[in-house]
Amino acid sequence: MTVIPVSLADRSYDVAIEAGGLARAGAHLARFMPRGRVAIVTDSHVADAHLGTLAAAFGDAGIAAEPIVLPPGEATKSWAQLETLTDRLIALGVERSDHVVALGGGVIGDLVGFACAVLKRGCGFVQIPTTLLAQVDSSVGGKTAINARAGKNLIGAFHQPSYVLIDPDTLDTLPPRQLAAGYAEVAKYGLIDDPAFFAWCEANGARLIAGDPEARAHAIAISVASKARIVAEDERETRGRRALLNLGHTFGHALEAETGFSDRLFHGEGVACGMALAFRFSAAQGLCPIADAERVTRHLAAVGLPTTLAAAGIAGADGATLVAHMLHDKKMAGGRLPFLLARGIGETFVATDVDLGAVAAFLDAER
Repeated sequence: MTVIPVSLADRSYDVAIEAGGLARAGAHLARFMPRGRVAIVTDSHVADAHLGTLAAAFGDAGIAAEPIVLPPGEATKSWAQLETLTDRLIALGVERSDHVVALGGGVIGDLVGFACAVLKRGCGFVQIPTTLLAQVDSSVGGKTAINARAGKNLIGAFHQPSYVLIDPDTLDTLPPRQLAAGYAEVAKYGLIDDPAFFAWCEANGARLIAGDPEARAHAIAISVASKARIVAEDERETRGRRALLNLGHTFGHALEAETGFSDRLFHGEGVACGMALAFRFSAAQGLCPIADAERVTRHLAAVGLPTTLAAAGIAGADGATLVAHMLHDKKMAGGRLPFLLARGIGETFVATDVDLGAVAAFLDAER
């Protein structure tokens, strides 16, 4: 087992990475359930694959599990499902001192975290992420949210989990497309500030997606450690450091908005295309070597991720339309939209002076 601390003073917690850890979750988490009962929130797909194992693990530790099964998909990050979930948690008698378990991908983790941030003015929660994207990114750092009609993650709160338990074996049940989508967030850590890790990704990314356990364990540990370090430096994204984790997201969220936040384009696929676009835009602005932009595009495409508007199913939208989506971005400040651009692989930076007209023209050229 690998344990990575997230150091945030009185909000600090551990991320435990253990193959087969789901079956031992009772031993990991019993200290968070002193009343001998726990609500487990999941979706119907994850429930079919993993709820029985987790409930049995809690049973072995003398903890009664109360499952709450929600619909799968991005549409679950909504006011309607937030209301459904909080009503169910209240009916179960969840108290402020209790911990709710989020079992699933980023959608479940975001929704449960936000519900726990507001329920009775804040109760605890534990993340058990079952997708690669959630394991390396969304389960760590305390960002919780639901979506609004205008955009993604516009309604939310910072609310740190008390513990994160990652079992890489849960990835065995993921469809290949979803696994590849999660891999985009792995590659992101190399592109932000670790060129050696991106080189590792180029050599081993396909092996990771194919199911190699050593490659998976290494990638998860490196990614979590990278995110934990950045979050510890800038928990609430006020000093700019944490903003680097949004590489690819400004472009990517616009693509997701254009597809209606649906399964037409998974979040990780939008991020992958967004990262390729960010590097190509950086190259077009003379900031980044063209060879680096081509290298990013080549690798992401090689593992099956979209790197062009056409591949992302967005060829019909013009640049002005996509930029209009960006204007709803939650990172807007003083009427300006920060962009994550690059001077090269491993040299990402925040730019606050980007001409949106130039972005629209670039996207039109990309069509």
